[in-house]
Amino acid sequence: MDKPIVPHRIRKVFDGRVFTVQVESITLPRGGQLDAEIIRHPGSVVLIPVTDNGDIMLVRQYRPAIGRWVWELPAGTLKDGEDPDTAAARECQEEIGLIPTELERLGSLFPTPGYCDEEMNFYRVTGLRAPREDDAPAHADEDEDLEPRAFGIDAMRSMIAEGEIIDMKTVAALYLIGP
Repeated sequence: MDKPIVPHRIRKVFDGRVFTVQVESITLPRGGQLDAEIIRHPGSVVLIPVTDNGDIMLVRQYRPAIGRWVWELPAGTLKDGEDPDTAAARECQEEIGLIPTELERLGSLFPTPGYCDEEMNFYRVTGLRAPREDDAPAHADEDEDLEPRAFGIDAMRSMIAEGEIIDMKTVAALYLIGP
């Protein structure tokens, strides 16, 4: 097992709502020095909401970083100290308006390990139902304008081939759920 590399200096250069940016000074295994610019992220959940007929719910939302609308799986950032299972159920209700009765964790992936420590926890969520009076209310994020819609897997694969789905977590999730 590789010996961990411990930074000898950490400097926070940005502290935002969703992530922080740090410069970590490290000594590389072969002796070189590096100031690594690292985005520190609390982690996230990615949902694969499967309807009773086997379709998958996607959401369409505007992504300012790329200046366009994107079809993608519902997802969200973990709140401080939040359990990923709890976050998955919360995000399902917030993003598609449905509550899952079953959560199945499929694994986790790091989308950009070259500069960010975000770990995405993938969940298949099924048994989707409408909220009832005794359920806690959902509180969607202020910056989200979401349009949920169900798609068959073949339609999603076509959307990827045609450049309509460009979100990497959505493409990776199709691999996780299999053929």
